Amino acid sequence: MAADRVEVSWDKEKSKWLIRITEGEEVIRRHCDLPKNADEQSLRAAAQKTVQDEGYDFDPTKLTIQR
Repeated sequence: MAADRVEVSWDKEKSKWLIRITEGEEVIRRHCDLPKNADEQSLRAAAQKTVQDEGYDFDPTKLTIQR
């Protein structure tokens, strides 16, 4: 299965990065323990690993990071 979109954003309530995987109407949310000041490369790698762990393929150009 291919994810339509992957979004990474800071979750203020949990003080963790939140990775949202969207495929059709389904949205999977997973948190990541990287520090708030993590660089873009680390966030991309964490998102890619999370997407793969959930059994999805995705196009890295569809990844959005919101700081």
